[in-house]
Amino acid sequence: MRLFNQSNANQSTAWQSALPLQTRAINVLNIFRFILSLTLIGLYFFFSKESLSGIDTNSLFLNLAIAYFVFSFSALLISPLKSISHRYVLPLQVVFDIIFITLLMYAAGGIQSGLGLLLIIIIVTASLISNGRLALFYAAVASICLLLEQSYQNMIGNLSATTYTQPVMLSLSCFATALLAYSLAERMQHSESLASSRGIDIENLSQINALIAQEMQDGVIVVDEQLNIRHHNLQAESLLSFNKNSTAENIALNSNAPEISAKFNAWVKDENVSDDSIVNIGNRDLKLRFMAINHLRKMGAVIFIQDLSQLQSKAQQAKLAALGRLTANIAHEIRNPLSAISHANQLLQEEENIPAPTARILQIIEDNIGRIDQIIKDVLELNRRDRTHQEKIELTPFLADFYTQFCAVEKVPSSHFQLLPCSTKHVITFDQRHLMQILWNLCKNGWEHSQKQVGSLTLNCVDVGKIALNIQITDDGGGVAETDRARLFEPFFTTKTTGNGLGLYISRELAEANNASLQYQALAHGSTFVISLKKVS
Repeated sequence: MRLFNQSNANQSTAWQSALPLQTRAINVLNIFRFILSLTLIGLYFFFSKESLSGIDTNSLFLNLAIAYFVFSFSALLISPLKSISHRYVLPLQVVFDIIFITLLMYAAGGIQSGLGLLLIIIIVTASLISNGRLALFYAAVASICLLLEQSYQNMIGNLSATTYTQPVMLSLSCFATALLAYSLAERMQHSESLASSRGIDIENLSQINALIAQEMQDGVIVVDEQLNIRHHNLQAESLLSFNKNSTAENIALNSNAPEISAKFNAWVKDENVSDDSIVNIGNRDLKLRFMAINHLRKMGAVIFIQDLSQLQSKAQQAKLAALGRLTANIAHEIRNPLSAISHANQLLQEEENIPAPTARILQIIEDNIGRIDQIIKDVLELNRRDRTHQEKIELTPFLADFYTQFCAVEKVPSSHFQLLPCSTKHVITFDQRHLMQILWNLCKNGWEHSQKQVGSLTLNCVDVGKIALNIQITDDGGGVAETDRARLFEPFFTTKTTGNGLGLYISRELAEANNASLQYQALAHGSTFVISLKKVS
């Protein structure tokens, strides 16, 4: 029962989707019926009454023509009421058409009048409108009406049985026409269905292509023969920074990207020019690749744009990842002999009556063993950035606890290191161990470069918006030279004689692993490192 209801619902939906086309076809049939009724009335007054059979039939023909006119006019009036009721009104109207034409044929003198041919036109038109579903039904109704009309003519005129020849032939013609209309309607319906499905496939394919183009990492622009950009994706708009005054349909390549326009013109004019070239736009190196449309360069091209800085950044990240794994393995191998050296050095330091030069050498060995061990710890930390255990942290008590530990371990006077707590309660999502290490590295770095006076180091929390806040570590040191700022977060880069250059690099990596960021800001006197976080509440 459920399947039957579902089938009916699907048929009803299909009919409703085809209703506008069905309604227009019914309107055409209504107009044809109206014109036909007016023509029949005009024929009555145009031809002499003697050309028709008796006076009674003349009056009957005129009355029937007027009645048919009233019927066709009524059909025109109700045709604007577009609804699913047309599905049931159409067969009823066609049956009335067949009856009226048969009666008019009788009033005009029978089948010899030639009006029976109008039945074929009505059957063909109605069958095509109904997609051939009722074609044989209309032919059967027309055949019955023709045979009844001829039988009545034979009964009142005592005609012979041979007079049935023409009605029978016309009936067979109606059936043949109905079958032909049914076949034609099926083909039309199949063609419409195929065209509709192909249209849907083309639209889906177009949407997929547009989605792929928009989500591509490379910029894509389509240029015509007049050097107008006909299409571009979001990445191309980001890389080229199109003029906002240009409309989407008329973006000139010359005014928006003259560098690309020059390369494109050179590529079009010289067949020997390579399809690849590099331009610099907005301090970024962009690699261009041209692909001709229709194998003719002058007809336009598709230009693919790659940001070489992103490619180089990805390559550097891959190299650093490989370097991290390699150095981690090396660090594990170094730790064993380093432990043996450290143990042997401790044994030597425990001997009595060690000369001062020897004691100095042993102390140097111990200091460098500690330095190597710290480097190993930092290197091992490089491989732990992705293993985060994020949890909700209430920032104010966490910073207070960190402040207490840092001052105690690093022996920093509380007057020299100021903590400015958050003005309101904030909760963040972060790996607690990673946040502690980031703050420790930054504060230790700031304290080492500060003037070590009252208020030389400051840790404060600043609200940026509803969902973001910054943790700032500020020192009053000499700052970072402008030539060194670009390499500040590179691994193994340091300006200290005793540093290993991994502290800031590890801090930034751990921040990014927790969906945060770390930036450096130069001050007139000193430096500020800013950790940008997202608030949970």
